[in-house]
Amino acid sequence: MANATGLNTSEVAGSVGLILAAVVEAAALLGNGALLVVVLRTPGLRDALYLGHLCVVDLLAAASIMPLGLLAAPPPGLGRVRLGPAPCRAARFLSAALLPACTLGVAALGLARYRLIVHPLRPGARPPPGLVLTAVWAAAGLLGALSLLGPPPAPPPAPARCSVLAGGLGPFRPLWALLAFALPALLLLGAYSGIFLVARRAALRPPRPARGSRPRSDSLDSRLSILPPLRPRLPGGKAALAPALAVGQFAACWLPYGCACLAPAAQAAVAEAPVTWVAYSAFAAHPFLYGLLQRPVRRALGRLARKALPRPPRACAPRAWHLPALLQHLQGRSESPALGPSEAPEQAPDLPRRESFSMPGAT
Repeated sequence: MANATGLNTSEVAGSVGLILAAVVEAAALLGNGALLVVVLRTPGLRDALYLGHLCVVDLLAAASIMPLGLLAAPPPGLGRVRLGPAPCRAARFLSAALLPACTLGVAALGLARYRLIVHPLRPGARPPPGLVLTAVWAAAGLLGALSLLGPPPAPPPAPARCSVLAGGLGPFRPLWALLAFALPALLLLGAYSGIFLVARRAALRPPRPARGSRPRSDSLDSRLSILPPLRPRLPGGKAALAPALAVGQFAACWLPYGCACLAPAAQAAVAEAPVTWVAYSAFAAHPFLYGLLQRPVRRALGRLARKALPRPPRACAPRAWHLPALLQHLQGRSESPALGPSEAPEQAPDLPRRESFSMPGAT
């Protein structure tokens, strides 16, 4: 009975994990696809190349390593499909290459925004995006090649260990973790710390007096008006929101995976499925964090949605009033007699009908 209860509990946990993983997979595909369409249809968007690159990396991961995690994760993982030696090596290479491409792409996007905010008038201080992304993919390819130097897949009775955590990199796992997670984390932390300091300094700066403004009087009311409010807020609170969300999301998604890479392979294999899918949730969080939270992206998305959705037909077209039509309408109403013919005042007989009531004649 106890064995049956434990089996049912493990089956329920596996089913719940499978549903959550499928939701993460669908959110990554739909969110990154929609954001990529917005980036391609909006030519004047800032950081468009870095944002589009991040969407492409997330889509590649959602189309390759996430389905492998659904189907071929080892017990107590989500799937039960066993991979052969060649697909196992391909899965290792994709995981070891796409994860650093994602983290380094996020760091490159943060550095680009830092240079755009801190040095907006110095375009020479910003390297070309193509060169930066080429360096990102070169580093990701080298880190992916380290997986090919790891131990070969185990024979069929033993688990294949096709992931990075379960011994796919062999002795290169600490080096891979430092270059794939520690270096992008330091770059991202430095970039967003600089953005926060600049925004807080701008928030603490007193506003400039407007031109033509009168000097403040020395009355009691003017003295009371310059007192601080009863509940002072921390300056730069809005400025701290975006850096805190970016750094917090990076740490929450990638820190467990990086720590598991530094642990022994036997201990890392036990927590492989939850740690891996926590890291994969970053692919679904990027479109909302770097897309919908940005005002230009929201405006472009709303504009494209209004163009795509059909407009409902109007029931009645509003009547447009122009100035000549309005004057003609008012004259027509003034000419129609409001009183009856018997009640209308009689005109004096000695006044001619066509007499002009000018000022000299009246005088």
